[in-house]
Amino acid sequence: MNCLEQFKKVKEASREMVFLSDSVTNKILMCLAESVRKNTSFLLKENQIDLDKMSLDDPKYDRLLLNADRINGIAGDIENLIKLPLPLGRILESKILDNGLLLEKISVSLGTIGVIYEARPNVSFDVFAICFKSGNACVLKGGSDAENSNKAIVGLIKNVLKENKLNSNIIQLLPASREAGTELMKARKYVDVLIPRGSQQLINYVRDNASIPVIETGAGVVHVYFDKFGDLNKGKAIVFNAKTRRISVCNALDCLIIHEDRLTDLFDLVSQLAEKNVEILADEKSYKYLLDKYPSSLLFLANKDSFGTEFLSYKLSIKTVPHFKDALNHIDKFGSKHSESMICEDSERINQFFRSVDAAAVYANASTAFTDGAQFGLGAEIGISTQKLHARGPMGLEELTTYKWLVRGNGQVRIP
Repeated sequence: MNCLEQFKKVKEASREMVFLSDSVTNKILMCLAESVRKNTSFLLKENQIDLDKMSLDDPKYDRLLLNADRINGIAGDIENLIKLPLPLGRILESKILDNGLLLEKISVSLGTIGVIYEARPNVSFDVFAICFKSGNACVLKGGSDAENSNKAIVGLIKNVLKENKLNSNIIQLLPASREAGTELMKARKYVDVLIPRGSQQLINYVRDNASIPVIETGAGVVHVYFDKFGDLNKGKAIVFNAKTRRISVCNALDCLIIHEDRLTDLFDLVSQLAEKNVEILADEKSYKYLLDKYPSSLLFLANKDSFGTEFLSYKLSIKTVPHFKDALNHIDKFGSKHSESMICEDSERINQFFRSVDAAAVYANASTAFTDGAQFGLGAEIGISTQKLHARGPMGLEELTTYKWLVRGNGQVRIP
């Protein structure tokens, strides 16, 4: 089946989804969660084929990796979605005009959602589950790195749909070729919204070349600012967690900004990172304070490429600033509008940070690792939107809906 045939089939199948009840939707998601756990060995076997083709040193390896715990977590995320209310048919606004017309603004699905992504097979499950619960069909275009994993996952999903007598064409997996991605970006008549997930290079390419609406799930260049009024113990825990919990995710810490009045606390702030062999790229002032303290094999002077980079590895840059506003300026210049955090005990400065920082998620005294749909209580997410139109931050069920106006009359006509 070529891409055009797949587009036509998913478009046709998407129209059937408006008739699905909440109970049927939840029943199928429960069957899917059970099937995921039941087929753990099969999924791990297919994933291993992909892993064997990738170097362990590749930053994408951790994203590609499935294991028993992660598969169980995927099933758990699907079960969490079941507990959430259906986002469709909600009356967002209702009013009666002077002429007697009743207007209702109600939530509806976006329609068919296309997703282009790289070596993250869990995305295949997440996208289907959240699209299905929100009444959307989906077209997936994964990377060649995860080709076997994605084929196994989508095959499993289609089997669950067929067993429940649903049209399995509501999910389509395109070939992993570049050409298929190009066709998806041009599928105006068939796909309503396109969401790229992956590197900034991929996101930029999709945004610049797609002829259908794009929701950017931007790369995460993430900062934590340790203010002159910051608590050291909180800072140590937050920096370590944000940097090392999972290095390959978009909410992982890339740059620590420190007020120069607290440079004497810098080693204590980052010393635990050495346990994970985190390489530090320090500016001149912070380098001076870490010299002869932090392991020399892990300490380097920063260069022009050390800032504004999403490392996706055990690397961290450090920037020293003399004033609070300099920290804000650094984030504005080098941030990606994803997640930014401040460690501070001064409530007024925290409020200034909240007002000034332009990002989808802005934190005070907490790790950026919480920027996640499940952590925000949204269930599985389809991505973290860094743009400002339609959706921003973790995109859960409500973010995959739009609305339409229902107008009820009794024979009214408009007179010029």
